[in-house]
Amino acid sequence: MEHRITIHIVGGNSRSRAEQSRLVLAMGHHAEVYSDLVELFDRPPTAGVIVASEDVIANGITALLEELADMGIWVPLVAAKADPAVEEVVGAIQAGALDFVQLPLTEEEVRRMVAHLDTDAGRHAEARRRLIDARRRISQLSKREREVLDWLSEGCSNKAIARELEISPRTVEIHRANMMDKLGASHAAEAVRLRLEAGYREAERQAQAKRDPAGGAMLVQELMIPGSGA
Repeated sequence: MEHRITIHIVGGNSRSRAEQSRLVLAMGHHAEVYSDLVELFDRPPTAGVIVASEDVIANGITALLEELADMGIWVPLVAAKADPAVEEVVGAIQAGALDFVQLPLTEEEVRRMVAHLDTDAGRHAEARRRLIDARRRISQLSKREREVLDWLSEGCSNKAIARELEISPRTVEIHRANMMDKLGASHAAEAVRLRLEAGYREAERQAQAKRDPAGGAMLVQELMIPGSGA
């Protein structure tokens, strides 16, 4: 069997947590059970994987990952829900979840999750760090600075950006300098990289999933988090 890992089961009702725990233990792994995030934060995990039920992910994967990061928790996150829609799965993985499993949990789902953890955990954790750091930096930008960054990412010059935003090139230069300073970027390519790492290709990928729902499962298998090599 796979090597023994710790699966941290968070949220859901007591019956669901007990069922998940029994299955994990029966498969030779270790299970830790938490009724909610408060309990998890009281005993922050440093290894294994977090399986978060529907009530825990209710505010979105991005918000949950940022909460975990604030607590210094970089353990991979797996979302769990009964009958998740393809769009939910795709959105969760794009936001930074390692995987999305269906409840009630099955042996097949646990094996897949463990295999995924073995293959991608290290790269995933590093990509999560970059993702959250980039989003925090970009959140500091003003609306105009963000617009300058967006147009810069399209390869536009200062003059071209000035035309698009109907402002002077000198004003663009000022916004660009402020934007670079807030991002801690020393050149334009670094600022664009941060924008990509922050996951601002999500809309394109979600649109693709909606255009081709039949291909959603394949997209879910292939897709890691934004900027991680997709």
